[in-house]
Amino acid sequence: MKPSRRRASTLTVRRTLRRRGAQPKVVALGGGMGLSASLAALRRITGDLTAVVTVADDGGSSGRLREELGVLPPGDLRKALAALCGDDDWGQTWARVIQHRFQSKGEINGHAVGNLLIVALWEQLGDPVQALDLVGRLLGAQGRVLPMSAVPLELQALVRGHDPERPDDVDTVRGQATVALTPGEVQSVHLVPPDPPAVPEAVAAVLDADWVVLGPGSWFSSVIPHLLVPELLDALAETKARKVLSLNLAPQPGETEGFSPQRHLEVLGRHAPKLALDVVLADEAAVPDVSAREPLVDAAKRLGAAVELAPVARPDGSAKHDPELLAAAYDRIFRMHGRIGPWR
Repeated sequence: MKPSRRRASTLTVRRTLRRRGAQPKVVALGGGMGLSASLAALRRITGDLTAVVTVADDGGSSGRLREELGVLPPGDLRKALAALCGDDDWGQTWARVIQHRFQSKGEINGHAVGNLLIVALWEQLGDPVQALDLVGRLLGAQGRVLPMSAVPLELQALVRGHDPERPDDVDTVRGQATVALTPGEVQSVHLVPPDPPAVPEAVAAVLDADWVVLGPGSWFSSVIPHLLVPELLDALAETKARKVLSLNLAPQPGETEGFSPQRHLEVLGRHAPKLALDVVLADEAAVPDVSAREPLVDAAKRLGAAVELAPVARPDGSAKHDPELLAAAYDRIFRMHGRIGPWR
């Protein structure tokens, strides 16, 4: 039986990298399921991969642990680790285990196994980076997971029409979970405490990278927060790495309702006006004709970037990225837009 086209393309990518004898150093920034999708693709084309994860989550199991124990929210870190698990039995078994949520009528209801494991190691070791590295070794994770800051952060947003009875009023909305679900229009976001310190290992990874990947993910609550950490933003400006922004497949209800692809870029540019990008990756079905592509190309140019269109969505019609197709798109971008080759 011949392998499918998507499977064959990934095999080709892996064989090409093996022939090169080296792989690109890639850092992926984000949080939640968007970052997980990017990591699931990137681990197929490089073994030198670092995820830098937002730590502003305040909902669900993460929010409860954060409130009770004063720790970083572990949920997005757990999802990133699960996405980096291999496709063998060991990797897939551990991915299922750490994602497993307890169901009960007691206090443990809704907690994810991985959240409890990560927090236990934080308490044992007293070092969030060391603990995450240890979990990664246990899982056989194909990459490293780091928090963007070592202090828990609160996301706050200025939202027009958060209260439907006052559609023209602009209110301050507090908490990532609330911002993500607001029925109003998010004007801007900021972090509390302001100017939080970045994890040094995250800054070092960005400075040493060949490529930095930002997105996809919840735009205001997972993607933009990295640009609000001054040391991370400075590293993104100083690094010699090329930077690719991966757009979402569709606007998200609440947070980016009604956003065009180019509006995502405009919002990002307002939050980090000095940030320059090299490539903007969009699903070709999201910008199907010239009338949709020209505004996106113009918005990307203002950020210094070229636009790459590729089929990256799952063929089932869901608004989710296909890891095989996304891997092929990233590999093509790395080869076509890289400054040096094969790699270092």
